[in-house]
Amino acid sequence: MQERLIAGDVDGAEKAWIDARIGWERSEVFTEAFVPDLDQEIDAWPNALLGFHAIEARLFGAKRTDLKPETDALVLNLEDLDVKVHHLNLLPQRLLNGTARLAYEIGESKADGGESPFSGTSLDDMRNNTDGIAVAYRTIFATAVAAHDATLAAAIQAKIEALKTALAVADLRSLSPVKLRATSEELIVLLQSAAPQIGLRAPTLEEIAQ
Repeated sequence: MQERLIAGDVDGAEKAWIDARIGWERSEVFTEAFVPDLDQEIDAWPNALLGFHAIEARLFGAKRTDLKPETDALVLNLEDLDVKVHHLNLLPQRLLNGTARLAYEIGESKADGGESPFSGTSLDDMRNNTDGIAVAYRTIFATAVAAHDATLAAAIQAKIEALKTALAVADLRSLSPVKLRATSEELIVLLQSAAPQIGLRAPTLEEIAQ
């Protein structure tokens, strides 16, 4: 993105911004829980003064390419995140809390319009969030939950797939916020039910909605 901005290539910079968002949105399953300060600096919204969304407004909204300070700050924070990720102790409780919180965010915070209005990637943001939830559940929790309650494990997996289905629409106008919100809430309840099965505490509503 920086290279395209320096070259004055708005279309190329926009594509690079969109590409960079994929990995970030999938990682949000743990960023809010483990590196909240960096999460805010990288992806604060709706009142974005820095990070991805500050660049988005100027690049997609105003078609500006004079964004060196903004992109330098974003790259620095992403590099800091990369260092911290390699030293994080990904405690299962906090990861479960982060998974439930991201499901809540999809249904409550993003369902009514998304977070990337200038770029038009809000729907993809939610899809990539859901992919992050799916990976976290499959990698960290699924086997343990299935060992105690195979029916519950299957229900969680089915609800994640239902969330993906709810997001498999052509555009935001075709999205049903009511359906998406209900599906995300049902997934959260299932994750709360699974917690004691694997020796964890069920995330509270305060933790999920903070």
